[in-house]
Amino acid sequence: MAALSEEDRAKAIGILERVRGEIDAVAGEDAELRFQVRRYVLKRLEFDERGTPTQRRKLKEQKWKFQKGRCWECGEALPKQGAELHRLRAIDGYTEANTQLLCWACHARAQAATDQTGGLVVGQQRVAATDHAAGADSTLEPEGT
Repeated sequence: MAALSEEDRAKAIGILERVRGEIDAVAGEDAELRFQVRRYVLKRLEFDERGTPTQRRKLKEQKWKFQKGRCWECGEALPKQGAELHRLRAIDGYTEANTQLLCWACHARAQAATDQTGGLVVGQQRVAATDHAAGADSTLEPEGT
C-alpha cells in the first residue's frame, strides 16, 4: 500500500491536531478524563478499521463452520483456541469474502507472504487484490471438503 502523499499527510496531521484540541477542551485540567477520552476515541477508530471483537468472533465462528474446523491453507484441524482470522487485504477489513481461518503456522507464513501491493500468496497461487475484491477466489474451498 502506498504511503500518504505529503499533501494527504498534512491533512491527516490537521485532523489529528483538531481532535487533540477537542479532547483538551473536553478534559480541561483533568488528566484522567483526558486519558479516558483518548482511549475511547482510539478504540472507536480501531473498530472502524477492524470491527469490534464481537464482530470478529462471530466471523471466526462462521469461518470455522464453513471450513469444517480445518485450516484453509494446510487443511489440518484447527485448535479450539488460537486459530487466526487472516485478512487477504487489510484495507478490505474483516469480512466473510476477505478472510480465511488459518492455523498459527499458516497465518505466520501468510503474513510473511503478503506483498506491498496487498496481494497474497496462498500456497503457490498469488491472489491479486483486485481479483479477491471481485470475488475471483470465492469458488476455492478448503482442503478436505
